[in-house]
Formats: sequence, C-alpha cells, structure tokens
Amino acid sequence: MSNSKTVIVAAVLCIVCSILVSSVAVGLKPIQMKNKDLDMKKNILMAAGLYQEGDDIDQKFQSIQPKIVDLSNGQYSDIDPSSYDSTDVVDIPKSEDVAGLGTRPKLAKIYVVENSDGIEQVILPVVSKGLWSTMYGFLALSSDMNTVKGFGYYSQGETPGLGAEVENPKWKSQWIGKKVFNDSYQPVMKVAKGTGSGEHEVDGLSGATITCTGVTTSMQYWLGNHGYGKYLAAVRGGTL
Repeated sequence: MSNSKTVIVAAVLCIVCSILVSSVAVGLKPIQMKNKDLDMKKNILMAAGLYQEGDDIDQKFQSIQPKIVDLSNGQYSDIDPSSYDSTDVVDIPKSEDVAGLGTRPKLAKIYVVENSDGIEQVILPVVSKGLWSTMYGFLALSSDMNTVKGFGYYSQGETPGLGAEVENPKWKSQWIGKKVFNDSYQPVMKVAKGTGSGEHEVDGLSGATITCTGVTTSMQYWLGNHGYGKYLAAVRGGTL
C-alpha cells in the first residue's frame, strides 16, 4: 500500500472513531447527569441522617426542600432553586477569610427539612481547603441551629490513610450531637490536635494537621456572619 493510501485509511479511521466516541459521549450524558444528581441527593440525605443503604433516593429526597439564601442578609431569595447557577461569586474580605477560600457564592443553595412545628433541620454546603485539595461537603444542623445532625465530605483529594480519613464513617459519626456555637453564638466547633473533648471538638486525624486545620477554619468561616451566620440567626429568631 502506498503512503498516500495509508494516510487516507488512517484519516478515515480517525474520523469514524471520533464520530463513534462523540456519539457515545452525547448518548451517555443524560445518564451521567442523572447519576451525578442522585449521588448529590444521596450525600445530602446521608448528612441529614435520612438515608439507609437500599433506600429510594428520589423518594427520600421528597422530604427535603432546596432553598436559596442571600448570605449578605440571611434571607431567602425568590430565585427558583432548580434554575440556580452558583457561578456568581463575591470576594471574601481578608479579615473574614480565615479559611483561605478567596471567594464564595453570592447566593447559597441550602436544604431544609420541615415539620408541622417549622424547620426540623438544615443542611448546609461547606467548602474547606485541605493540604492537596478543595474539599466539598455538607453540615446538617438540628432545629436549634446549633446541634450537629451529621457532617461529611463528598469530594476531596487528600492523602489516603491520612487527610482522606475525613470520609471515614467512624470519624464523621463523632460530629453527631456536637455544638457548633458557644453560649454567645460564636462558632467554636473544631478538630482537636489529639483526642477531642467536650461538646465542641472531634478527634484529630493523625498525620493530617493541615487537613484538620482546614476543616476547623472552614467551620469558623461558614458559621460566621460572612457565611451562614446571619441565616442561622434569623431561623433561631423565628423570622424565617
């Protein structure tokens, strides 16, 4: 076979393969998006303590109501949560940026569980800076907006066996029942350097000092006034 024919055959094969790969990618995209949505819902339910293995995720999620909160004033926005785009961000002032995040969404999509008496719990997205990665998770608080119902990261890239232990179910279970605020409603929840003690600490992770510091500082930020602090105060005060 001549060189020109070889080039033609190779070019045709490349085009055919490209078309096939593109077609498969386009065809699988709806399935991928559906699986991504289900995984997110599952992580929210797990943080809220509302999921058990084998549960119908969509059915369970019907008890949870997404809402959009304007973090600048702690009030609900009238934006439809299903169409919310979190790409609109604001810079975090250096004096407030204890977690080193740089920016945060202008509006936050949170998740609320309500009963006949009002809000039963809220599930708040949190972002933390670890040693190697940005960690994404959810913090669930009970109706007093202080007691932890559940906490966990669903995406992180920390060192396996060290910082990655933030996803260890045993470690995450320590958060349940802890208090994130002191009596003056200042955020005090933290990861201890060793064994946690009292109602505001959980055990540290051996060999993961920077990761643990990132978790602690993110709690200070997100529960403060530049994070969810104003919203939580409004719920406690009964104005929402």
